[in-house]
Amino acid sequence: MQTFRIIQPTPALKPFIRYYWILQDSTSGIVSQRTLPTGCISLVFHRGERLKVTNRDELQPHSFICGQESGYSDVTSTGDIEMIVVVFQPHAAKIFFHMPVTLLRDRNVAVADIENPALRDLAHRVEDSENHDICIELIENYFYKCLMYGTPYHLPRLAEVVRHINNSTQTNIRALSNIACLSEKQFSRIFSENIGTTPKDFMRIVRLQRTLSVMQHNQGIGFAQLSYECGYTDQSHMIKEFKLFSGYTPKEYIARYSPVSDYFTF
Repeated sequence: MQTFRIIQPTPALKPFIRYYWILQDSTSGIVSQRTLPTGCISLVFHRGERLKVTNRDELQPHSFICGQESGYSDVTSTGDIEMIVVVFQPHAAKIFFHMPVTLLRDRNVAVADIENPALRDLAHRVEDSENHDICIELIENYFYKCLMYGTPYHLPRLAEVVRHINNSTQTNIRALSNIACLSEKQFSRIFSENIGTTPKDFMRIVRLQRTLSVMQHNQGIGFAQLSYECGYTDQSHMIKEFKLFSGYTPKEYIARYSPVSDYFTF
């Protein structure tokens, strides 16, 4: 049996956290899934058995930060699943971890390996709590305490940059640096430190998510029209980029999976 639910953060945390999701799955047999880059950093708590990242041949830690990803991962269950996941706004994770989040790119970094006693304590309490509602309360209380120390000076300008990327199928580094009121060199450095990847790669990931979203909501769309709506130079460009991030061409992907993206939903 599988249950999945999304929980919205309190209004004060919404500028920093997109949502929480909780997955429980006690299905007999192995459950496998291919995950694609989402453009967001996540904080993951396993209260059940951990997942195995098969293409890296490693088990996920019990509690870990999942950094920005540059490609797909295949994950497989090793038993009953019970996960609580915090999905941050693309520009906001650095507030809570106090490190350049470029250090997390393409990594699952165990909370136990981070010099943050309060975060380690939170992980233990989430793992030991009686129910999910208590877990979410503990998580939100931790985030509120982090915000007591203030938010980074660059956060509002990065929020505007991300909003512009989300609303534009075509943009460039010069336009984004102008929105941020920074030189291109400063902008690229600050963007990477706070979002965890380069502006160019982040725009490519958002374009992938836009492609998945359009495919999800318009299943009969032709690939030529899809490439135009999502800002690719042409259909071959879209196919090349899609395969780079997913391991499949769009046609191969929809033959195996139902395209899903919530990037533009929350």
